[in-house]
Amino acid sequence: MTTSLNPRAYPPDYSAEVSRRFRNAYKLKHDRDLQTAVWGFYKTHPIEWINDWCVTFDPRRQDSKTIPFLLFKRQEEFVELLMECLADRESMLAEKCRDVGASWICCAFSVWLWIFHAGASIGWGSRKEEYVDARGNPKAIFPKMRQIIQNLPTWMLPFGFSMREHAPYMRIINPVNQATITGEAGDSIGRGGRTTLFFKDESAHYERPELIEAALGDNTDVQIDISSVNGSANVFYRRRMAGELWTPGKQMDKGRTRVFVFDWRDHPGKTQEWYDLRRKKAESEGLLHVFAQEVDRDYSGSVDKIIIKSEWIRAACDAHIVLKDYGDWFSGEKTAAQDVADGGGDKNALAVRHGSVLMFADHWGGEAQEAAKIAIPVCIEQSVHELYYDCIGVGAGFKAQTNTMQENGAIPRNMRVFPWDASSSPVDPEGNIIPSDYESPKNEDHFLNMKAQAWWRLRTRFYKTFRAVKYGEQFPVDELISLPSNLPNLHQFEMELTQATYEYNQAGKMLVDKKPNGALSPNMADSIVMAYCRPSHRDSLFNL
Repeated sequence: MTTSLNPRAYPPDYSAEVSRRFRNAYKLKHDRDLQTAVWGFYKTHPIEWINDWCVTFDPRRQDSKTIPFLLFKRQEEFVELLMECLADRESMLAEKCRDVGASWICCAFSVWLWIFHAGASIGWGSRKEEYVDARGNPKAIFPKMRQIIQNLPTWMLPFGFSMREHAPYMRIINPVNQATITGEAGDSIGRGGRTTLFFKDESAHYERPELIEAALGDNTDVQIDISSVNGSANVFYRRRMAGELWTPGKQMDKGRTRVFVFDWRDHPGKTQEWYDLRRKKAESEGLLHVFAQEVDRDYSGSVDKIIIKSEWIRAACDAHIVLKDYGDWFSGEKTAAQDVADGGGDKNALAVRHGSVLMFADHWGGEAQEAAKIAIPVCIEQSVHELYYDCIGVGAGFKAQTNTMQENGAIPRNMRVFPWDASSSPVDPEGNIIPSDYESPKNEDHFLNMKAQAWWRLRTRFYKTFRAVKYGEQFPVDELISLPSNLPNLHQFEMELTQATYEYNQAGKMLVDKKPNGALSPNMADSIVMAYCRPSHRDSLFNL
């Protein structure tokens, strides 16, 4: 057999791929020994099986709209995670932008299970019945799977399989190994009995998701949520925030939803020019909020009073490279900030910046007193000179452990550790919120506390960076911010930074709501906020 064409090349040469598949099908047609050998291989290699035999449908093509399904790199990683979740009996969530093929991948994976794994029970659900199964509608789920099955070689199908008999409405049955694929819709999702795994398509858009969660919780261990974003007032968003971002080879915590992000940049056919044209068109039609959710995966696209907007954060990615002529982005000492976990599902988080560039951001579970044992070695490795820690409440445990480490010589003499009190008065209380604008309110009159001021100061950095990148406006480099695109947790803290909203109390002072709609605490975002807002009069703070 010839191997599949390089799926990294884009667009693929579909004509050459069709010829390759035809040659392989001809070679296998009458060779039972070869059929047995490749069957054994495909049983544990779904990526290769999809690349060798599956098809997809593209209505935009002028010629044949049914084309070979050739996975690009990020799509292959998606299949890897599906395999991991199936093996570990864990759930996952796919946060996707438009047109990355996530539903097609899950359909192909479902057919692979149905063929090669006896007794597999695969469930599918969407918010409306016509989105699950509608004859002749290629956008529905079951027509996709039927199309994949119809294009497989006869020898690969179950003996005696009949599309009419074994693939009726909302159901596909394997008459040989008793594997099944069943569909459900709306509030009925999860009520059809136990499944090996259950795919929930566009799950951020369900009307009553709590009813579905209650039913599915008893009927499957492996729940696969696939959706574009739809604001933050839903179960999908809460599960996304509570989950753990997956990367290839990462050891994942047991019992936590594994999060896979499909960004538009992951698609080899999507360029910056494509993005700019689509965004311009959406803006001209008054649909920028829809574009923000479906392409940028912006949960805050239609939410009022967001402190830091997603488009500002995107503009800050690699800003130190884009705006390299603005000055020395790495001036000054390295500063770190530790957000301390307050128990339960909360996490410790550490951020390190050098000048205006964020150098490190990560989070981990565990007790507050243990956080220093992880944070201090990272700070030493990063050559940090100033480390701030959230001193309210459980921060005392971090302080105690840091004292012990200092006494034992585990902290370099040139590293200073300071408390950071979110509830304290704003920095420079008598100063104006807009420097040099003496008509603007004073900091102490506008901000409730230092937390509100710090979030707003970070907002200003992002906004100025956005204006500099998009419009070429000039600002001092120490008033900007850059997020290197190779930071491992970039997707996670991007989302956390857009979570916080602001409001005003009865006294007219601004306060921050970091956890709107019951969301989890944005720990990495908190640590970044702290790192970019040093308390005033640091010489009056005590070294531990």
